[in-house]
Amino acid sequence: MTDFDSELSYPDDFDIAPVRLTVDLGALGDNWRQMARRSGTARTAAVVKADAYGLGLEDCGITLYEAGARDFFVAVVQEGMTLRTYAPDARIYVLSGIWPGQERMFFEHDLVPVLASEEQLAFWMSVTSEYGDHPCALQVDTGFNRLGLPLEDAIAFANDVSRPASFSPVLVLSHLHSGDTPSSPLNQKQLSAFQRVAEAFEGIETSLSASAGIFLGPDYHFDLTRPGIALYGGEAVAGVPNPMKPVAKAEARIIQIRDGKKGETVSYGGTYQLSRDSRLAVVSAGYADGYKRALSGSGVPLRKTVAQGGFGFVAGRKVPVIGRITMDLTIFDVTDIPASNIQAGDYVELFGPNVALDDVARAAGTIGYELLTSLGLRYERRYIYPDD
Repeated sequence: MTDFDSELSYPDDFDIAPVRLTVDLGALGDNWRQMARRSGTARTAAVVKADAYGLGLEDCGITLYEAGARDFFVAVVQEGMTLRTYAPDARIYVLSGIWPGQERMFFEHDLVPVLASEEQLAFWMSVTSEYGDHPCALQVDTGFNRLGLPLEDAIAFANDVSRPASFSPVLVLSHLHSGDTPSSPLNQKQLSAFQRVAEAFEGIETSLSASAGIFLGPDYHFDLTRPGIALYGGEAVAGVPNPMKPVAKAEARIIQIRDGKKGETVSYGGTYQLSRDSRLAVVSAGYADGYKRALSGSGVPLRKTVAQGGFGFVAGRKVPVIGRITMDLTIFDVTDIPASNIQAGDYVELFGPNVALDDVARAAGTIGYELLTSLGLRYERRYIYPDD
């Protein structure tokens, strides 16, 4: 019987993981500093909702705090409670606002609800009348038709002399719906609307721009900017080179390299037929890991409109996905890589410094945000710290 304790040792989990994710926290901090410079005189927050866009709230939150961020935005109160541990003196805004039963969470963890409706506004006033003043933020809809008080209602509220003294917003904000398209005339329309809001709430800080809006220039910056996707290396503006550093690298291990003959088919449905004798690398990632089925090289509706499917990077070359992606497995064509340069156990980069996140997203008919926030639970993670 083998004595495992004496004869075998456990390798580093990252080195043998079926799928793994490397997060470059130095690049994350650099991206925040770049967005802070682009924000000019405006203060720069950090958006860390959805587990810091899938990359880990704890490590990313600490990095952004150490980089200089003192304003943070999360989606739900539980995220704010977690973040408070790592950002002790930061102002943390909760974008979904507050609901009955959450009062203690907001007060004890010093969280700022972003009030986005008449109902939330009324509830908040009742809370502060009972428990005392506490900072809040007010969201105004300037054309998105998502969250926020209607524009005219917000302006009327600002001018209402009977507004309770207990209502003391520290921020008034709105959100651009077409900031990623600089040529859209709707950006100027929303800017003009928000300028009216800022005028009405004179003396209260204002915020309009997330990542894309920052690139539109100083007119859009107001007092506080709210970069999100740009911090994590994603494209903020369509059709221009992405100036941000890549932060995340996703990789999948090659389980097997197999030979396929010309005329044979690959994966479910036999939708891909080999046009030559080929070598196929089968890797341990699939749609359960957030590697979208829509990235399949064939056999999915998207290939009728977006001809190029997904591709990875291994042994110094880009390699295409062929056939359908399945729950746990994806097949890449590695025929053009010399056999001596690749073997089972090697890792294929799914996205990262050699395969841009947003290029992969486009091949899947989606956006970088969705790829990052869809990363599954199976990824073994390694964080590279700025001083590593």
